[in-house]
Amino acid sequence: MNSTALQTLRIEAMGAQGDGLAAGPVYVPLTLPGEAVSAVLSGDRAEAQAILEPSPDRVAPPCPHFGDCGGCSLQHWAAAPYLAWKGELIRQALARERIETEILPAFATPPGVRRRLALHARREGHQVRIGFKARRSWRLVEISTCVIAEPRLVAALPALKTLAAPFLQHPKSAPTLHVTWTASGLDVDVTGVERRSGGLSADARVQAASAAQAGNFARVTLAGELIYQARAPVVRIGPVLVALPPGAFLQASAEAEAAMGRAVVEAVAGCARVADLFCGVGTFTFRLAETASVHAADSAAPAVRALTQAIGSASGLKAITAEARDLTRRPLLAMEMKKLDAVVFDPPRAGAAEQAREIAASKVPIAVGVSCNAATFARDARILADAGFSLVQVQPIDQFLWSPHVELVGVFRR
Repeated sequence: MNSTALQTLRIEAMGAQGDGLAAGPVYVPLTLPGEAVSAVLSGDRAEAQAILEPSPDRVAPPCPHFGDCGGCSLQHWAAAPYLAWKGELIRQALARERIETEILPAFATPPGVRRRLALHARREGHQVRIGFKARRSWRLVEISTCVIAEPRLVAALPALKTLAAPFLQHPKSAPTLHVTWTASGLDVDVTGVERRSGGLSADARVQAASAAQAGNFARVTLAGELIYQARAPVVRIGPVLVALPPGAFLQASAEAEAAMGRAVVEAVAGCARVADLFCGVGTFTFRLAETASVHAADSAAPAVRALTQAIGSASGLKAITAEARDLTRRPLLAMEMKKLDAVVFDPPRAGAAEQAREIAASKVPIAVGVSCNAATFARDARILADAGFSLVQVQPIDQFLWSPHVELVGVFRR
């Protein structure tokens, strides 16, 4: 059904209505279960015009940009039902693969701790604007604050706007500033700059370096290419200090990373030999190495080099070996796991089907899956379950606050 007329919709679940106005579920942003809303309906989507019967779980969103900015979609939902919904997302994904398990209460990441932001920059006339994209739009919402972000990131917004200007030299450039707060200051990697016309000019590079110096940034890179560095960007991971490669993956908040680390370490307690697959710069490697020898592997060679170089920054760790290895094309084989007591795997959103098959074929008694995608985790869990593993429990991690995304740590035992 397509209509631009105002309709009354009753929200039965997140994104659904049930009064027969459409053939199937209708997605209505910024609403809550149990609410009646007046909305403009178009196909399987609608835009709420008024809340006729608000949910008792509706709360005042804390951010002045909420509703326009596309970064957060659930600030209007009370914490308890919101966190319960995160666990329900995981339960539903597992149910589709016929898997049942204990789902623990979600770990709640607080506001004001997000250490990574991807800020878009645009030029309008002589003005430079930075912010996030609007909901379902390429339009830029300029932000003056961000309630999920580390306060020092928010304080740096004016300096980041100045930094963005040289990267807008070409009219086709649409730069994104990937900003990370580190122990040694802001690390900024810029992507989306037009290169076919010759890339960033020498003058623009000088301007960018000058802006970085004025903003007291640690480092600025252009798609990994060094533009300016005053200090190596360093983060603490468990007991170790790691110098980040440009553009390296890092968990969005230190609090969520620590919660995931605790869940992983607890799951393999008593194990002497562990593999950490898709290890990145060592999110779990160094925490595991406090009690077990660890073999770490990841396809990103710069991340593996950073991990290796950081080994000497902490004393008392067990042996760590590391290799750059594409675990999708060349997974750690079952025969290579003969002496392992446990395997930890933390793949990208696409999951780790190939690696899961090798774990399934091995004799490893414990596997721990960390995931940012409940659907691909459930698919990989099915592979392990068919080989005799039982999914003992899942710990949801609400790292991406007020969004539909949920991270998790799942513990498998034979």
